[in-house]
Amino acid sequence: MKEDFLHFVWRNKQFDVSNLFSEQHQKIEIVCFGDYIQMTGPDFFNAQLHIDGQLWAGNVEMHLKASDWYLHQHETDSNYDNVILHVVWDYDIDVFRKDGSVIPVLNLSKYIDVNLVKKYFDLRTSKNWIFCENQLSEIDDFTWFQWKEKLLIDRLEQKTKPIEKLLIETKNNWEEVLFILLTKNFGLNINGIAFEQTAKKISYKTILKERFSAFNLEALFLGVSGLLQIPKEDVYYKDLLKEFSYLKNKHQLLDSITEPIHFFKLRPDNFPTIRFSQLANLLHQKEHLFSGLIQNEISLKLMYTYFSISVSDYWKTHYVFDKESKSSVKKLTNAFVDLLLLNTILPLRFVYQKHLGKTDFDSIFEIYQKIKPEKNAIVEKFESIHVNVENAFDSQTLIHLKKNYCDEKKCLQCVIGVKLLQNNV
Repeated sequence: MKEDFLHFVWRNKQFDVSNLFSEQHQKIEIVCFGDYIQMTGPDFFNAQLHIDGQLWAGNVEMHLKASDWYLHQHETDSNYDNVILHVVWDYDIDVFRKDGSVIPVLNLSKYIDVNLVKKYFDLRTSKNWIFCENQLSEIDDFTWFQWKEKLLIDRLEQKTKPIEKLLIETKNNWEEVLFILLTKNFGLNINGIAFEQTAKKISYKTILKERFSAFNLEALFLGVSGLLQIPKEDVYYKDLLKEFSYLKNKHQLLDSITEPIHFFKLRPDNFPTIRFSQLANLLHQKEHLFSGLIQNEISLKLMYTYFSISVSDYWKTHYVFDKESKSSVKKLTNAFVDLLLLNTILPLRFVYQKHLGKTDFDSIFEIYQKIKPEKNAIVEKFESIHVNVENAFDSQTLIHLKKNYCDEKKCLQCVIGVKLLQNNV
């Protein structure tokens, strides 16, 4: 048993409120259950109760054992001076106010349906991948959809924090923030930090000055990232190194990044050389990325068009310097573009709309619903237990659900868990 169960029961009125008495034999009638704020202090604020006919207004505190009041040292904390009711599962001791009077205690275990308690323990003691996987078929589509909308907002809010930090660092230069985020996500998980450092070392002002040439941008990316430090025989390498030496002096660039660039365990199409070349060509060919992808309403089809980018000619026959390979165009795939949309474009659109004071994110949700779902272990496991995954709206929310609720055992803060407990009690 955990306190969150008591919170759930109180918040959702899952107990018999018709004939309540305190352990001090006082008649209790609940006028207002209070607000569950989850902050420092009592669990529920601004409750209203009739205790033996007298109206009381104040706060409600909950513990598994009444003696936990002293274990948590509430008697020395002024935040608890206005507690009018102590709700417990196990009444083992009286608790006193500073004036010596006893705080009324409601022993909630006397008023809860035993079936609800059994369902709670069944839910929390399951040995399955997630506690509720055998009961998910009980959840209707409407409940799932509403919960997924909330989960997606939560997920986007999580991604807001690093974006807000970048806005502060760049003095609200939205175009530079887009450049840094794009660069980072071109590096994927393995090289993301190194790519982000590269973007910050170069600065967006330098990119704007050199974007007339994809070759110049390649030289900047490869040079600052440290990929031109080991001598090679290819003429193209030597040309890039020469150009980088000139650009480094011209723009007074600092030393290369400290984060190592990795090739190991990457598919050749994800090699940093290829991704930097694609990024260079994107920035060279597309002049108004921010207005086109973030400011303006745009269809998913047009987003894919923006990212219809290939590599420079040299990289069509190479993955690394000094080693020729079979010729291929090496365009950005839709699957890779989807990752850029999910990790860069849509989160940034969300933050930008919030800065404009907009609260309707339906257009963002619609794009999520048109993108194909990711394929990873979490998504595949949900599919195996018959949870429908049709698009990125589904996959993104399920990933968030698993990591932030299921793994953290927050069943009673999850709409699905609450619904299962409320069903057929």
